Amino acid sequence: MNVLPDRFLRDLLTLRSFGASGVGKGVVRPAFSEPDVAARKWLIQQFEATGLTPHVDPAGNVFGLTDAPSMLLGSHTDTQPEGGWLDGALGVIVALEIARAAKEAGGPPVSVVNFQDEEGRFGALTGSSIYSGKTTLAEADEFTDMNGLSFRDARSSIADLAGVCVPHKQFSGFIELHIEQGSTLHDAGEAIGVVTGIVGSRQLQITLTGQQNHAGTTLMYQRKDAFQALSAFNTALNDRLRNIVTPRTVWTIGRIQLRPNAPSIVPGEVVFDVQWRDVDDDRLARMESLVRDLVAEIAGDHGMQAEIVPIKALQPVPMDANLRAALSAAAEAQAPGKWREMPSGALHDASNMARLMPSAMLFVPSIDGISHDFAEDTHEADLRTGLRVLADAVSRLN
Repeated sequence: MNVLPDRFLRDLLTLRSFGASGVGKGVVRPAFSEPDVAARKWLIQQFEATGLTPHVDPAGNVFGLTDAPSMLLGSHTDTQPEGGWLDGALGVIVALEIARAAKEAGGPPVSVVNFQDEEGRFGALTGSSIYSGKTTLAEADEFTDMNGLSFRDARSSIADLAGVCVPHKQFSGFIELHIEQGSTLHDAGEAIGVVTGIVGSRQLQITLTGQQNHAGTTLMYQRKDAFQALSAFNTALNDRLRNIVTPRTVWTIGRIQLRPNAPSIVPGEVVFDVQWRDVDDDRLARMESLVRDLVAEIAGDHGMQAEIVPIKALQPVPMDANLRAALSAAAEAQAPGKWREMPSGALHDASNMARLMPSAMLFVPSIDGISHDFAEDTHEADLRTGLRVLADAVSRLN
């Protein structure tokens, strides 16, 4: 297989033109937007020119199929509302180049997939969730974006292309190349990360209810201030997790609703979400127990009523050992001494595909660890290395 890095880079830049922001290399290409649909139709043209059979399933996932059984490569091309040019797109165009090179060489058989709505305009990893059976199409059709548009209505933009689902049994496995979206590889000066597993996560919505009151007349010792309770919770949480977590464990309070949210009123209620991620399910469970106990303690100390509602729980997903071995061997061959094994702290379509078939992931560095931003970028040399490593691994697997 003779992959052509220059051809790959030209295609990657062409894909960026669909929804280019005009700021740096940024892209605005949300799922089912006009740029997104145009990009998918352009990709179908590339599949046809390559000799792959295009197929669009009812969820909007776009496949380029070769003879079965085949290895399936890919990712997604939809972006965040203000996204970078590589998140997801890199994995799709690398897959296209490898499939094209494989066709030119007479094998091995490689198919390509571009999943829809990975970035969560309507759900989370929506296209691969539907394909893997984790979410039904009927369930997804009820999802809405922030403007109230339903997934059902949005996918009508590709109704003329939609068909049946591709049987997953025609694929021998799935590999997704992606930018790291963190700084580990960049900081270490390394070129490749072979993903060991994708982290699991848990999330709780917590409501602390105290007493709303006048900010000028309510003395400090009299207050049942919901924000002060949240502040105490956050400080205590960071301290108490130290004996449980590892350097790669993360936790976040990323959404807060303060009521009534006025400068001259002692807030009487706060609703906030706590989310944490780790590759070890037992650690996730121990963290949840600690969070629940701490909420009860803080509520008691501050005269609050507490309510806890589980929002979601995702299990960690280990990557397939055989695919990992091929990726590791290829990484050592193509980037000797400049690669590592590492977990993925972000969710990816591979976590859903692992429900169906052997799945694995490969990372290339993100400059300064920046992603989900117009400034997202990766050095061209690292993009080329990622292409060579994945092509090498695919050759080893056939």
